[in-house]
Amino acid sequence: MSVSVDLPLQNMPAARTKASSGYWAGVWRRLRRDPMTVAFALVLLAIAGMAIAAPLIAPADPYKTSMLRRLLPPGAPQHLLGTDELGRDMLTRLIYGGRISLVMGLAPVLIATVVGGTLGVIGGFAGRLANTAIMRTMDVFYAFPSILLAVAISGAMGGGITNGIIALSLVFTPAMCRVAETATAQMKNLDYIEAARASGAGTLIIIRHHVLGNVLGPVFIYASSLVSVSILLASGLSFLGLGVQPPEPDWGLMLSTLRQSLYVDPLGCALPGVAIFITSICFNLVSDGVRGAMDVRG
Repeated sequence: MSVSVDLPLQNMPAARTKASSGYWAGVWRRLRRDPMTVAFALVLLAIAGMAIAAPLIAPADPYKTSMLRRLLPPGAPQHLLGTDELGRDMLTRLIYGGRISLVMGLAPVLIATVVGGTLGVIGGFAGRLANTAIMRTMDVFYAFPSILLAVAISGAMGGGITNGIIALSLVFTPAMCRVAETATAQMKNLDYIEAARASGAGTLIIIRHHVLGNVLGPVFIYASSLVSVSILLASGLSFLGLGVQPPEPDWGLMLSTLRQSLYVDPLGCALPGVAIFITSICFNLVSDGVRGAMDVRG
């Protein structure tokens, strides 16, 4: 009798691992069968690859100015996309600007996912006082629109990449906390959680082995949708002078400095905006594809 009872219990970890690997294999298979998601993911990889390899592929120095060659149109000799208001090569500035814009888009979301997700899991699983303290604190941030909160925090802290990342992280943390708290609260009273408690498993073990695996899915999907918002907000802060500071190449800052030349070189002024639009829309569409691939019911 003891042998017949123990064997299934011994095989449970292996069965759980096999089911988990089968789920993620199915997600990957559905993603590969979605040509739109694959195409836009390749565009993002190309943008990221150019940003990483900027010192190797950029045709000029992003900081070198030349008042004699300012506001050259696209197609000018030695300047494929023309020059900006200080004579700096636009293609080079766009390539280098992708580095800062991607960092400003990804870093706040990553920080908010870790901090907000942790607080949400704690609040959702602990309940009562812990949940009230954490979620009421997060509700304070919900009283302000995202862009106004980002502007207020950046204005109080001053411009710069680091302060911009901190400001955007504070903006996204409440939303991530809410998603993690909701997902955790929905499963903390399920049968397998109660069974783990009855077997004597501690809180940390239950969270690590039973809760996190189910919470990470919704959190990851929501985080992927925030990257495009983060890029837009970071560009907006730089445009207002509260984010990246001159002479650093940044798409939002380039829009701000080129707006005075709009009637002289409208095409060159639109290039940073086009880069922001393409990157943001690609992140949005890839996020939609990932959400659809992770939806088992679909």
